[in-house]
Amino acid sequence: MSKINLNKISHSYNPNDANPTYALNPFSMTWEDGKRYAILGPSGCGKTTMLNIVSGLVRPSSGKILFDEKDVTDLKTENRNIAQVFQFPVIYSTMTVYDNLAFPLRCRDFSKEIVEERVNSVAETLNLKSFLNLPARKLTADQKQLISLGRGLVREDVAAVLMDEPLTVIDPDLKFKLRRNLKEINEQYKTTLVYVTHDQNEAMTFADNIIVMSEGEVVQTGTPKELFERPNTTFVGYFIGSPAMNLFETEASSSNSVKINDTLIKTSTDLSRLKDKKIKLGIRSEFIKIAKDKKENVISANVEKVEDLGNYKLLTAKIGSLTIKSKISRETEVPLDKVDLHIPEDKCCIYENEKLSKIKKIFFSVIYPRNYRLLP
Repeated sequence: MSKINLNKISHSYNPNDANPTYALNPFSMTWEDGKRYAILGPSGCGKTTMLNIVSGLVRPSSGKILFDEKDVTDLKTENRNIAQVFQFPVIYSTMTVYDNLAFPLRCRDFSKEIVEERVNSVAETLNLKSFLNLPARKLTADQKQLISLGRGLVREDVAAVLMDEPLTVIDPDLKFKLRRNLKEINEQYKTTLVYVTHDQNEAMTFADNIIVMSEGEVVQTGTPKELFERPNTTFVGYFIGSPAMNLFETEASSSNSVKINDTLIKTSTDLSRLKDKKIKLGIRSEFIKIAKDKKENVISANVEKVEDLGNYKLLTAKIGSLTIKSKISRETEVPLDKVDLHIPEDKCCIYENEKLSKIKKIFFSVIYPRNYRLLP
Protein backbone atom coordinates (compact mmCIF):
# COMPACT_ATOMS: atom_id res chain seq x y z
CA MET A 1 0.00 0.00 0.00
CA SER A 2 1.17 3.53 -0.71
CA LYS A 3 0.40 7.16 -0.07
CA ILE A 4 -0.34 8.63 -3.51
CA ASN A 5 0.31 12.30 -4.31
CA LEU A 6 -1.11 13.87 -7.46
CA ASN A 7 0.89 17.07 -7.83
CA LYS A 8 -0.40 19.77 -10.23
CA ILE A 9 -1.80 17.15 -12.62
CA SER A 10 -3.55 18.14 -15.85
CA HIS A 11 -4.21 16.36 -19.11
CA SER A 12 -5.19 17.14 -22.68
CA TYR A 13 -5.66 14.62 -25.48
CA ASN A 14 -4.72 17.31 -28.03
CA PRO A 15 -1.89 19.20 -26.27
CA ASN A 16 -0.26 20.40 -29.51
CA ASP A 17 -3.33 22.24 -30.78
CA ALA A 18 -3.44 26.02 -30.61
CA ASN A 19 -6.33 25.80 -28.15
CA PRO A 20 -6.02 22.40 -26.46
CA THR A 21 -9.07 20.91 -24.75
CA TYR A 22 -8.40 19.65 -21.24
CA ALA A 23 -9.94 16.40 -20.05
CA LEU A 24 -8.46 17.25 -16.64
CA ASN A 25 -7.87 20.80 -15.45
CA PRO A 26 -4.90 21.32 -13.08
CA PHE A 27 -5.40 19.90 -9.59
CA SER A 28 -3.44 18.49 -6.65
CA MET A 29 -4.56 16.00 -4.03
CA THR A 30 -3.30 13.23 -1.76
CA TRP A 31 -4.72 9.73 -1.30
CA GLU A 32 -3.72 8.47 2.12
CA ASP A 33 -2.46 4.93 2.58
CA GLY A 34 -5.22 2.43 3.41
CA LYS A 35 -8.21 4.71 2.78
CA ARG A 36 -11.25 4.30 0.51
CA TYR A 37 -11.83 6.91 -2.20
CA ALA A 38 -14.60 7.34 -4.77
CA ILE A 39 -14.26 9.47 -7.91
CA LEU A 40 -17.80 10.59 -8.69
CA GLY A 41 -19.28 12.48 -11.62
CA PRO A 42 -21.33 12.24 -14.82
CA SER A 43 -20.08 10.53 -17.96
CA GLY A 44 -17.23 12.39 -19.69
CA CYS A 45 -16.17 14.44 -16.66
CA GLY A 46 -12.62 12.99 -16.48
CA LYS A 47 -13.01 10.23 -13.87
CA THR A 48 -11.45 7.44 -15.94
CA THR A 49 -8.72 9.75 -17.25
CA MET A 50 -7.70 10.47 -13.64
CA LEU A 51 -7.66 6.76 -12.80
CA ASN A 52 -5.67 5.87 -15.93
CA ILE A 53 -3.08 8.53 -15.10
CA VAL A 54 -2.58 6.97 -11.66
CA SER A 55 -2.34 3.46 -13.14
CA GLY A 56 0.13 4.50 -15.87
CA LEU A 57 -2.14 3.83 -18.85
CA VAL A 58 -2.10 7.59 -19.58
CA ARG A 59 0.79 10.00 -19.02
CA PRO A 60 -0.38 13.42 -17.77
CA SER A 61 0.30 16.47 -19.92
CA SER A 62 1.78 18.14 -16.84
CA GLY A 63 2.39 17.40 -13.18
CA LYS A 64 3.84 14.52 -11.17
CA ILE A 65 2.54 11.34 -9.54
CA LEU A 66 4.30 10.20 -6.38
CA PHE A 67 3.89 6.83 -4.64
CA ASP A 68 5.33 7.21 -1.11
CA GLU A 69 7.31 10.25 -2.34
CA LYS A 70 8.79 8.25 -5.26
CA ASP A 71 8.16 9.84 -8.67
CA VAL A 72 6.38 7.25 -10.84
CA THR A 73 5.17 9.65 -13.56
CA ASP A 74 7.21 7.95 -16.28
CA LEU A 75 6.91 4.38 -14.97
CA LYS A 76 4.88 1.86 -16.95
CA THR A 77 1.82 0.26 -15.41
CA GLU A 78 3.57 -3.04 -14.65
CA ASN A 79 6.21 -1.18 -12.62
CA ARG A 80 3.75 0.74 -10.42
CA ASN A 81 2.62 -2.24 -8.36
CA ILE A 82 -1.09 -1.49 -8.70
CA ALA A 83 -4.10 -3.66 -9.42
CA GLN A 84 -6.80 -2.43 -11.79
CA VAL A 85 -10.37 -3.67 -12.22
CA PHE A 86 -12.22 -2.52 -15.33
CA GLN A 87 -15.90 -1.93 -16.04
CA PHE A 88 -16.28 -5.23 -17.88
CA PRO A 89 -14.66 -8.51 -16.76
CA VAL A 90 -11.17 -9.32 -17.99
CA ILE A 91 -10.40 -12.97 -17.23
CA TYR A 92 -8.55 -15.98 -18.61
CA SER A 93 -11.48 -18.03 -19.91
CA THR A 94 -9.42 -21.22 -20.43
CA MET A 95 -8.33 -21.28 -16.77
CA THR A 96 -10.31 -22.38 -13.74
CA VAL A 97 -11.59 -19.79 -11.30
CA TYR A 98 -8.85 -20.86 -8.86
CA ASP A 99 -6.09 -20.38 -11.44
CA ASN A 100 -7.47 -16.97 -12.42
CA LEU A 101 -7.30 -15.80 -8.81
CA ALA A 102 -3.89 -17.38 -8.26
CA PHE A 103 -2.32 -15.96 -11.43
CA PRO A 104 -1.13 -12.57 -10.03
CA LEU A 105 0.52 -14.35 -7.07
CA ARG A 106 2.17 -17.08 -9.14
CA CYS A 107 3.61 -14.45 -11.50
CA ARG A 108 5.40 -12.97 -8.49
CA ASP A 109 6.66 -16.32 -7.19
CA PHE A 110 4.61 -16.43 -3.99
CA SER A 111 4.78 -19.75 -2.16
CA LYS A 112 2.10 -22.39 -2.72
CA GLU A 113 0.90 -21.94 0.88
CA ILE A 114 0.41 -18.17 0.48
CA VAL A 115 -1.35 -18.65 -2.87
CA GLU A 116 -3.69 -21.20 -1.28
CA GLU A 117 -4.45 -18.99 1.71
CA ARG A 118 -5.04 -15.77 -0.28
CA VAL A 119 -7.13 -17.40 -3.03
CA ASN A 120 -9.41 -19.13 -0.53
CA SER A 121 -9.75 -15.98 1.57
CA VAL A 122 -10.76 -13.81 -1.41
CA ALA A 123 -13.01 -16.56 -2.84
CA GLU A 124 -14.80 -16.76 0.52
CA THR A 125 -15.33 -12.99 0.56
CA LEU A 126 -16.69 -12.92 -3.00
CA ASN A 127 -18.81 -16.10 -2.71
CA LEU A 128 -16.70 -17.91 -5.29
CA LYS A 129 -15.58 -20.92 -3.22
CA SER A 130 -18.04 -23.32 -4.81
CA PHE A 131 -16.81 -22.32 -8.29
CA LEU A 132 -13.04 -22.58 -7.74
CA ASN A 133 -12.60 -25.74 -9.83
CA LEU A 134 -14.90 -24.66 -12.67
CA PRO A 135 -13.62 -23.18 -15.96
CA ALA A 136 -14.12 -19.42 -15.79
CA ARG A 137 -15.88 -19.38 -19.19
CA LYS A 138 -18.86 -21.28 -17.70
CA LEU A 139 -19.72 -18.52 -15.23
CA THR A 140 -22.23 -15.71 -15.68
CA ALA A 141 -21.14 -12.14 -16.53
CA ASP A 142 -21.45 -10.93 -12.94
CA GLN A 143 -19.54 -13.98 -11.62
CA LYS A 144 -16.77 -13.28 -14.15
CA GLN A 145 -16.55 -9.73 -12.85
CA LEU A 146 -16.17 -11.12 -9.33
CA ILE A 147 -13.14 -13.07 -10.59
CA SER A 148 -11.72 -9.88 -12.09
CA LEU A 149 -12.34 -8.11 -8.80
CA GLY A 150 -10.77 -10.99 -6.88
CA ARG A 151 -7.58 -10.79 -8.95
CA GLY A 152 -7.26 -7.17 -7.91
CA LEU A 153 -7.77 -7.99 -4.22
CA VAL A 154 -5.71 -11.17 -3.93
CA ARG A 155 -2.39 -9.35 -3.57
CA GLU A 156 -1.70 -7.68 -0.23
CA ASP A 157 1.44 -5.85 -1.45
CA VAL A 158 -0.16 -3.57 -4.06
CA ALA A 159 0.17 0.22 -3.82
CA ALA A 160 -3.56 0.55 -4.55
CA VAL A 161 -6.52 -1.23 -6.12
CA LEU A 162 -8.05 0.99 -8.82
CA MET A 163 -11.61 0.14 -9.84
CA ASP A 164 -13.36 1.68 -12.86
CA GLU A 165 -17.13 1.18 -12.34
CA PRO A 166 -16.49 -2.47 -11.36
CA LEU A 167 -20.08 -3.31 -10.37
CA THR A 168 -21.79 -2.28 -13.62
CA VAL A 169 -22.53 -5.88 -14.67
CA ILE A 170 -23.17 -7.13 -11.13
CA ASP A 171 -26.71 -8.11 -10.16
CA PRO A 172 -28.31 -5.21 -8.20
CA ASP A 173 -29.06 -7.45 -5.21
CA LEU A 174 -25.36 -8.32 -4.97
CA LYS A 175 -24.01 -4.77 -5.27
CA PHE A 176 -24.73 -3.73 -1.69
CA LYS A 177 -23.11 -6.87 -0.28
CA LEU A 178 -20.01 -6.43 -2.46
CA ARG A 179 -19.56 -2.82 -1.39
CA ARG A 180 -19.76 -3.98 2.22
CA ASN A 181 -17.23 -6.75 1.47
CA LEU A 182 -14.86 -4.24 -0.12
CA LYS A 183 -15.07 -2.10 3.01
CA GLU A 184 -14.30 -5.14 5.16
CA ILE A 185 -11.30 -5.99 2.97
CA ASN A 186 -10.08 -2.41 3.30
CA GLU A 187 -10.44 -2.49 7.08
CA GLN A 188 -8.78 -5.91 7.39
CA TYR A 189 -5.87 -5.50 4.97
CA LYS A 190 -5.57 -1.68 4.90
CA THR A 191 -5.54 -1.75 1.10
CA THR A 192 -5.95 1.63 -0.60
CA LEU A 193 -9.10 1.38 -2.71
CA VAL A 194 -10.05 3.91 -5.41
CA TYR A 195 -13.49 3.48 -6.95
CA VAL A 196 -14.76 5.31 -10.05
CA THR A 197 -18.54 5.62 -10.38
CA HIS A 198 -21.31 7.87 -11.70
CA ASP A 199 -23.68 6.47 -9.05
CA GLN A 200 -23.88 8.73 -5.99
CA ASN A 201 -25.33 5.91 -3.87
CA GLU A 202 -22.33 3.68 -4.62
CA ALA A 203 -19.92 6.50 -3.76
CA MET A 204 -21.69 7.56 -0.55
CA THR A 205 -21.98 4.01 0.82
CA PHE A 206 -18.43 2.96 -0.10
CA ALA A 207 -15.94 5.78 0.38
CA ASP A 208 -14.26 7.58 3.29
CA ASN A 209 -13.68 10.48 0.91
CA ILE A 210 -15.41 11.39 -2.34
CA ILE A 211 -13.90 13.39 -5.23
CA VAL A 212 -16.70 15.06 -7.20
CA MET A 213 -15.88 16.02 -10.80
CA SER A 214 -17.57 18.05 -13.49
CA GLU A 215 -16.23 18.82 -16.99
CA GLY A 216 -12.63 17.97 -16.10
CA GLU A 217 -12.71 19.95 -12.86
CA VAL A 218 -12.40 18.64 -9.30
CA VAL A 219 -15.25 20.65 -7.76
CA GLN A 220 -15.17 19.23 -4.21
CA THR A 221 -13.53 16.56 -2.10
CA GLY A 222 -14.80 15.49 1.30
CA THR A 223 -16.64 12.95 3.38
CA PRO A 224 -20.19 11.93 2.40
CA LYS A 225 -21.50 14.09 5.28
CA GLU A 226 -19.55 17.17 4.14
CA LEU A 227 -20.70 16.82 0.53
CA PHE A 228 -24.29 16.33 1.58
CA GLU A 229 -24.57 19.10 4.18
CA ARG A 230 -22.25 21.75 2.69
CA PRO A 231 -21.94 21.33 -1.10
CA ASN A 232 -19.22 23.65 -2.44
CA THR A 233 -21.19 24.38 -5.61
CA THR A 234 -24.78 24.22 -6.79
CA PHE A 235 -23.65 21.40 -9.11
CA VAL A 236 -22.67 19.24 -6.12
CA GLY A 237 -25.94 20.16 -4.38
CA TYR A 238 -27.84 19.07 -7.47
CA PHE A 239 -25.76 15.96 -8.28
CA ILE A 240 -25.67 14.53 -4.75
CA GLY A 241 -28.87 13.79 -2.89
CA SER A 242 -32.24 12.38 -3.86
CA PRO A 243 -34.10 14.59 -4.42
CA ALA A 244 -31.54 17.24 -5.33
CA MET A 245 -30.95 20.18 -3.00
CA ASN A 246 -33.68 22.85 -3.02
CA LEU A 247 -32.22 25.98 -4.66
CA PHE A 248 -33.95 29.37 -4.70
CA GLU A 249 -32.78 32.53 -6.46
CA THR A 250 -32.95 35.41 -4.01
CA GLU A 251 -31.22 38.54 -2.66
CA ALA A 252 -29.70 39.37 0.71
CA SER A 253 -32.17 41.44 2.73
CA SER A 254 -29.95 42.07 5.76
CA SER A 255 -26.63 40.99 7.21
CA ASN A 256 -27.84 37.40 7.59
CA SER A 257 -31.28 37.10 5.93
CA VAL A 258 -32.74 36.47 2.50
CA LYS A 259 -36.29 36.72 1.19
CA ILE A 260 -38.32 33.94 -0.40
CA ASN A 261 -41.41 35.65 -1.78
CA ASP A 262 -42.31 37.93 1.13
CA THR A 263 -40.93 35.71 3.90
CA LEU A 264 -37.64 36.56 5.63
CA ILE A 265 -35.35 33.54 6.08
CA LYS A 266 -32.44 33.85 8.49
CA THR A 267 -29.18 32.03 7.69
CA SER A 268 -25.94 31.43 9.59
CA THR A 269 -23.91 33.15 6.84
CA ASP A 270 -22.67 36.75 6.97
CA LEU A 271 -24.35 38.35 3.95
CA SER A 272 -23.11 41.93 4.50
CA ARG A 273 -20.96 42.05 1.35
CA LEU A 274 -23.69 40.34 -0.71
CA LYS A 275 -26.36 43.00 -0.10
CA ASP A 276 -28.51 43.47 -3.23
CA LYS A 277 -26.53 40.85 -5.16
CA LYS A 278 -28.19 37.91 -6.89
CA ILE A 279 -27.54 34.81 -4.79
CA LYS A 280 -29.08 31.38 -4.23
CA LEU A 281 -30.34 29.79 -1.05
CA GLY A 282 -29.78 26.02 -0.85
CA ILE A 283 -31.48 23.72 1.65
CA ARG A 284 -31.72 19.92 1.70
CA SER A 285 -35.22 18.41 1.73
CA GLU A 286 -34.17 16.25 4.70
CA PHE A 287 -33.79 19.37 6.89
CA ILE A 288 -37.17 20.94 6.07
CA LYS A 289 -39.92 19.94 8.51
CA ILE A 290 -43.61 20.74 8.87
CA ALA A 291 -43.87 23.56 11.42
CA LYS A 292 -46.17 23.15 14.42
CA ASP A 293 -46.26 26.87 15.18
CA LYS A 294 -45.44 30.19 13.49
CA LYS A 295 -41.87 30.43 14.74
CA GLU A 296 -38.90 32.00 12.94
CA ASN A 297 -37.96 30.80 9.44
CA VAL A 298 -41.41 29.35 8.73
CA ILE A 299 -42.73 29.69 5.20
CA SER A 300 -46.23 28.93 3.91
CA ALA A 301 -46.60 26.80 0.79
CA ASN A 302 -49.33 25.22 -1.30
CA VAL A 303 -49.29 21.41 -1.28
CA GLU A 304 -48.82 19.98 -4.79
CA LYS A 305 -48.42 16.27 -4.04
CA VAL A 306 -47.32 13.80 -1.38
CA GLU A 307 -45.53 10.61 -2.46
CA ASP A 308 -45.22 7.61 -0.16
CA LEU A 309 -41.76 6.17 -0.89
CA GLY A 310 -41.82 3.39 1.70
CA ASN A 311 -39.58 4.61 4.49
CA TYR A 312 -40.53 8.30 4.10
CA LYS A 313 -42.96 10.68 2.39
CA LEU A 314 -41.82 13.22 -0.18
CA LEU A 315 -43.81 16.44 -0.02
CA THR A 316 -43.76 18.73 -3.06
CA ALA A 317 -45.16 22.21 -2.51
CA LYS A 318 -45.25 25.59 -4.24
CA ILE A 319 -44.20 28.97 -2.87
CA GLY A 320 -45.47 31.27 -5.60
CA SER A 321 -43.63 30.04 -8.70
CA LEU A 322 -40.97 28.22 -6.64
CA THR A 323 -41.05 24.48 -5.92
CA ILE A 324 -39.88 23.15 -2.55
CA LYS A 325 -39.43 19.51 -1.56
CA SER A 326 -39.39 18.09 1.95
CA LYS A 327 -38.68 14.57 3.20
CA ILE A 328 -40.91 13.75 6.15
CA SER A 329 -41.66 10.65 8.21
CA ARG A 330 -44.46 8.36 7.04
CA GLU A 331 -46.37 8.96 10.26
CA THR A 332 -46.59 12.74 9.73
CA GLU A 333 -50.02 14.02 8.68
CA VAL A 334 -49.80 16.44 5.75
CA PRO A 335 -52.51 19.10 5.21
CA LEU A 336 -54.35 18.81 1.91
CA ASP A 337 -53.93 22.39 0.71
CA LYS A 338 -51.57 24.66 2.68
CA VAL A 339 -48.58 23.71 4.79
CA ASP A 340 -46.12 25.65 6.99
CA LEU A 341 -42.50 24.56 6.55
CA HIS A 342 -39.61 25.33 8.89
CA ILE A 343 -36.21 26.06 7.29
CA PRO A 344 -33.42 25.79 9.92
CA GLU A 345 -30.94 28.66 9.58
CA ASP A 346 -27.87 26.51 10.38
CA LYS A 347 -28.66 24.21 7.43
CA CYS A 348 -29.00 27.00 4.87
CA CYS A 349 -26.28 27.27 2.22
CA ILE A 350 -25.73 30.54 0.35
CA TYR A 351 -24.31 30.46 -3.19
CA GLU A 352 -22.73 33.38 -5.03
CA ASN A 353 -22.00 32.70 -8.72
CA GLU A 354 -22.93 29.04 -8.06
CA LYS A 355 -20.21 28.72 -5.36
CA LEU A 356 -20.75 28.36 -1.61
CA SER A 357 -20.25 31.49 0.46
CA LYS A 358 -18.31 30.29 3.50
CA ILE A 359 -18.40 33.45 5.64
CA LYS A 360 -20.19 32.42 8.81
CA LYS A 361 -21.76 34.80 11.29
CA ILE A 362 -19.39 35.73 14.13
CA PHE A 363 -20.84 35.90 17.61
CA PHE A 364 -19.01 37.95 20.23
CA SER A 365 -19.27 37.41 23.96
CA VAL A 366 -17.67 39.50 26.69
CA ILE A 367 -16.25 37.86 29.79
CA TYR A 368 -15.91 40.22 32.71
CA PRO A 369 -13.55 39.70 35.68
CA ARG A 370 -15.26 38.29 38.75
CA ASN A 371 -15.10 41.58 40.71
CA TYR A 372 -15.93 43.82 37.76
CA ARG A 373 -18.95 46.09 38.30
CA LEU A 374 -20.69 48.07 35.55
CA LEU A 375 -21.07 51.76 36.38
CA PRO A 376 -24.67 53.06 36.48
